[in-house]
Parts: sequence; C-alpha cells; structure tokens
Amino acid sequence: MAHPALVPLLSLQSGVVSRRQAMQVGLMPHDLRRLERRRELARVHPGVYVDHTGPLTWEQRAWAGVLHAAPAALCDVSALRVGGGPFRPGDDTLIHVAVDRHRRIATPPGVRIHRVAHLEAITSWHRSPPRLRLEHAVLEVAARCSSDHDLVATLADAVQSRRTTAARLSATLDGLPALPRRRFIRAVLGDVAAGACSTLERGYLTRVERAHGLPQAGRQVRASARGPIYRDVLYAHQALVVELDGRLFHDTALARHHDLERDLDARVAGLTTVRLGWGQVFGTPCRTAARIAMLLRAGGWDGTAVCPDCR
Repeated sequence: MAHPALVPLLSLQSGVVSRRQAMQVGLMPHDLRRLERRRELARVHPGVYVDHTGPLTWEQRAWAGVLHAAPAALCDVSALRVGGGPFRPGDDTLIHVAVDRHRRIATPPGVRIHRVAHLEAITSWHRSPPRLRLEHAVLEVAARCSSDHDLVATLADAVQSRRTTAARLSATLDGLPALPRRRFIRAVLGDVAAGACSTLERGYLTRVERAHGLPQAGRQVRASARGPIYRDVLYAHQALVVELDGRLFHDTALARHHDLERDLDARVAGLTTVRLGWGQVFGTPCRTAARIAMLLRAGGWDGTAVCPDCR
C-alpha cells in the first residue's frame, strides 16, 4: 500500500506522482527508494512513479508525461483525447506535452515535447491533468493535417461534439497569426458556422452548390414529424431535400430503417428527398450539380447551373 502522504495525490493523478510532489508532502529520497524496493511504486520516467508494476493506462501515460515536464500541459491530439474531443485511432501512440518555448527538456520514450509560446495563458491549469484549451488544441491539430479532408473533419467534429463553437474557434484563430493554413481554416470555420457540419456537407456546399451557382439552401433545418429531425440541406422554395450520407460501409438495419422513415416523413410534408454520398460530392460534383439543378427547375427555380470547368 502506498505511503499515506501520497494517497491524495495518487487518487487525483490516476496513480502517478512525481519526486518533487513526494518531497513536498514530506517524503525523503530514501522513502522513495524503499517504496520502489517494495514494488509499491514503479518508475515511469526519471522522477516520475506509478503505484503498480503492470502496464500503464493511457491516462497514466498522460499524467507521467505532464509530471516529467512540469510545468507542462497536454497538447495536440492528447489534449483532445483527454478532453473528450475528436481523435482518431492511432492518436494515442505518443503523449503530446507542451512546455514553454524557452525551455529545453529531455524527451522520454513515448512522449513528444512541444515548445509553445504563451503557455501560461492558453492552458487550463485547473484541469486534471493540465491541458491546452480545447480551441487551441483543435486548431493546432487542424493546421498540421495532411489533407483538406482531414482538416475539415477535425474542425467539424469539434463543433459537432458541442464542446466548442465555430465562433470560439474563430476568436482563438485571431490570436494565432503564425498558424499554418490560417486563411483556409478561417474559410472552413465560416462554412461550419453556416451549418455545414461535416466534411461531406462542406464538400456539397463548396463543390456542388456554390461552384455551380445553385441557390443557397438552408442547412441543418429542424423539422418535427415524430420528434426533432434535422434536414441536411433544404431548398424550401423548391420543396427539395438533399440528405448527405457519409457512411462508407454497410448500413445496419436500424440505420436504414431511420433513413427510410425520414424520407417518408419528407414526402408526407410535400418534399422530395435525394441522397448523395462521397462519390456524388467529391467524385462527380459537376454531374451532381447538373442533376440537382434539373430537380430545382422542376420545383420552380428559374436559374441555371454554371461551371467554368465544364463544357
């Protein structure tokens, strides 16, 4: 059993404690050596211990990284994961830790050190463990995405999680003049604020609707046939609904049932529904726009789809 003086810290920090913290509560170096010999503590990094000898959980690895580099905070995808934000498989390979940009510190295995300006101001020190504020972490991850698709998905997922908003992300972006791809991120956030809350929805907005001069639709429009329903894209004056289906694999029977129910409710309300996927939006956007335009004209639109890239 751990030393009584360490119990509150171990409980707060997922079973992880630093040498400095142990000294602050009255332990001496020989006390820590004795606890190690008894296998009541095991060394994770130099000056950092955990209260067992088995494999570490992700949370324990995160605490160990932060305590090793203290004062420090989780950043990048680690800050998103610990905060319940958007992250993807493989994001837990390394623990990303931010320190002040002027510090030089040894990097232990399994940890990546980021030197960050104004760390004190952009960190939630009261969180457990400390982490960069969500907006800074999201923008940091988005800026280094290797593709536009991943960048849009990172920003859209963060807003859809309801842990932040496009407005808060934009306000944070104002204070990051050196952030890579800043102009594109600003444009994406504008579209997300307008209701294009997924990669596929933004693709439809920019590649199909805007690029071909289609009328501006309503997005995420609330309906209430059997409880709240949100239409992805609604051309209200032409009674046309466009549902954007981003599923890449086989649907479950329940998901298919819900889709059919939504389509049936739309028809009862006098609306025509078409469903588009990745192929129509990103593969053949010009052909898709031409066919949507035909449906809109059938509903009374007097415009014409245009595309400078098409004959």
